[in-house]
Amino acid sequence: MSLPFLDLRAGYLELKPEIDDAVSRVFDSGQYILGAEVQAFEHEWAKFCDARFSVGVANGLDALELALMALGVGPGDEVLVPSNTYIATWLAVSNVGAIPVPVEPEEDSYNIDVNLIEEAITRRTTAIVPVHLYGQPADLDPILEIAKRHKLWVVEDAAQAHGARYRGRRIGGHSHVVAWSFYPGKNLGAFGDAGAITTDSEVIADRIRVLRNYGSRVKYLNESQGVNSRMDPIQAAALRVKLKYLDEWNARRAKIADRYLDLSKKLAQAIEVQSELEGRLSNRAASPSLQLRFPEVLSGTDPVWHLFVVRSRGRDSLVGRLAERNIETLIHYPTPPNRQNAYKELAVASQPIAELLSSEVFSLPIGPQMKLSDSERVFRALAQGVKADSKLVE
Repeated sequence: MSLPFLDLRAGYLELKPEIDDAVSRVFDSGQYILGAEVQAFEHEWAKFCDARFSVGVANGLDALELALMALGVGPGDEVLVPSNTYIATWLAVSNVGAIPVPVEPEEDSYNIDVNLIEEAITRRTTAIVPVHLYGQPADLDPILEIAKRHKLWVVEDAAQAHGARYRGRRIGGHSHVVAWSFYPGKNLGAFGDAGAITTDSEVIADRIRVLRNYGSRVKYLNESQGVNSRMDPIQAAALRVKLKYLDEWNARRAKIADRYLDLSKKLAQAIEVQSELEGRLSNRAASPSLQLRFPEVLSGTDPVWHLFVVRSRGRDSLVGRLAERNIETLIHYPTPPNRQNAYKELAVASQPIAELLSSEVFSLPIGPQMKLSDSERVFRALAQGVKADSKLVE
């Protein structure tokens, strides 16, 4: 029986009556651009994120771009970005005319290494964009302190961190602006593209509201050169329903992650026993392909496990072994931004840590509709993939 990486349809079916009613409410309203439904979601999302303001936009990339535009970031500016991230983080910087400057990640959290940020700052640097990758919050306090000292903006990319907490406070209002994606596969996912920004600044929120609507707050009067990036009220209505269940669904993800982490200790034990046995029999070290690394949680953070990412030098072999057992995995991400053809002309220097991660990481199935027994099935397949005793991980 196939185990999907994430079952989006199961999530819809669980809430089908409420979602169908919400969508019908929009159809009946006759209001199909912005309107009361979007305003209601903006209010509810800001409250959930412990932020003063929220502005709904068309997608996560637009949220990042509009945040940078609202802060005045543009041509000639440099913006520090993680080398290990989805390319949208870089594209947002490029799309406003600025230059993305990569900073390598920590190998434990995969998030931007705060110890490398200051050495990347130049007189042209105007902003830092930390990413809460895989649902694990970046270490914000030192980032915010560096930004304050150098008079830089901080724009958080929280596309994978819906509901995550840093130092007891939900992600959403720690910095100047936080950009969100509600792509269907996110912890809070729409039924198409949608995005938002949160901020504690009324001025920034107002600028983004104007910019998302052709630079206009009064119809046919344009005070700035804006864009068309408005959240669809149908998506807003569906997101309002799903938001009521986000904490519960995140808790289900956490149970899967906890089970994975518990099984990982048993798998590590099995690998150690197997490696020692191989070494005795062959009088040589065990194959490096047996090495596996599992996620580590930064102290003071509460992740939401958007992804459960593991590392192995034998990644491709393990992915193939899981596929043989009808277990779907994904690679986040197979090619780092600096190696993409889109940034060939930028001539970014090699990013050895990000490039190493891209050759080793893969994501195991996780989601709120997944069963604990499914996680055990995954680990039995992993144990067989590294030729460990699968009985030790049952």
